[in-house]
Amino acid sequence: MSTAFLTAAPAVAPVVRRSRTAGLLLALLGLVALAFVLDIALGPVRIPLPAVVRILLGQPTDTPAWVFIVQQIRLPKALTALAVGSGLAVSGLQMQTLFRNPLAGPSALGLTAGAALGVAAVMMAGGSVVGSYAIRTLGLGGSWGLVLAATTGAALVMGLVLVLSARVRDNVVLLIVGLMIASVTGAIVSLWQYFSAPEQIQEYLLWTFGSVGGVTGRQLAVLATVVAVGLGLAFASAKPLNALLLGENYARSMGLSVGRSRTLIIASTSLLAGAITAFCGPIGFVGLAVPHLVRALLRTADHRVLLPGSCLAGAALTLGCDCLAQLPGSQTALPLSVVTSLLGAPVVLWVVLRRSNIRSSFS
Repeated sequence: MSTAFLTAAPAVAPVVRRSRTAGLLLALLGLVALAFVLDIALGPVRIPLPAVVRILLGQPTDTPAWVFIVQQIRLPKALTALAVGSGLAVSGLQMQTLFRNPLAGPSALGLTAGAALGVAAVMMAGGSVVGSYAIRTLGLGGSWGLVLAATTGAALVMGLVLVLSARVRDNVVLLIVGLMIASVTGAIVSLWQYFSAPEQIQEYLLWTFGSVGGVTGRQLAVLATVVAVGLGLAFASAKPLNALLLGENYARSMGLSVGRSRTLIIASTSLLAGAITAFCGPIGFVGLAVPHLVRALLRTADHRVLLPGSCLAGAALTLGCDCLAQLPGSQTALPLSVVTSLLGAPVVLWVVLRRSNIRSSFS
């Protein structure tokens, strides 16, 4: 009996592991659903959870004002947080694997800085005729001029990185190039701030705080489409990511086209980080912290599991941070990037202090 048990044990272990992983993913999905409903219910106007569920299901309610608040204001905001968290978490996971660097994130290639440069060009270089009029007339989040400028800035940086990636074969060097691009664009923005009027600087600083509450219905459709394309490219690169995790030489020995795979990963990250930054402003630490939390929770390096796990965990974290940013019971809303930084910084510190465990995840 004991011999038969020992023979069957190795076959049972993978089944148990898969069952545990599936259970954890379902738990993350339930957490996302709970955070989604809470994000809609909380705010200056408190709406009971049963009423939120009825409104989401299309059932009648006795308070028409609640229907308007949920459908026109809070539901688009929650859907935006869902897309933002998923996109940033997946882009961070791809960057950490591509560069085999636990501290790489969506801004590693300078995409966030490129988007910020585009917004600064409208708000400060454009002067009050372009920037201030668009902001005051259409609203900070509703100005298509800002969205177009941010997307253009991110796209220009993406194009530059793609050109350089064809010449630079070392991923570490490419990471350094991205950081230098971010430094140059940051310096240009600082110069514009120095020579700009105080009201222009104030509007730009408001954008840099990050927010998921200014995306309108039409913008949400565009954002969701771009994020869906970026996530599709990311899921298509699951097997190349697994191979790249073991090194480029091993990936080549397995018949993987490293250059093509790297271009696919960079394109996916550029779409995700560029579009999210354009519509919602720079939101930090989600892409940096969530992949490490998912690795610790799922205890695997398989990207076929890490990618959906990062989607769910990133969405849950962003929705939770938006709930905290609402300061329930008050009329004040904190900047989303402040809340994500307060929660993400301890995770990054934990990552740095546990280097021995981190190294095993990237080797």
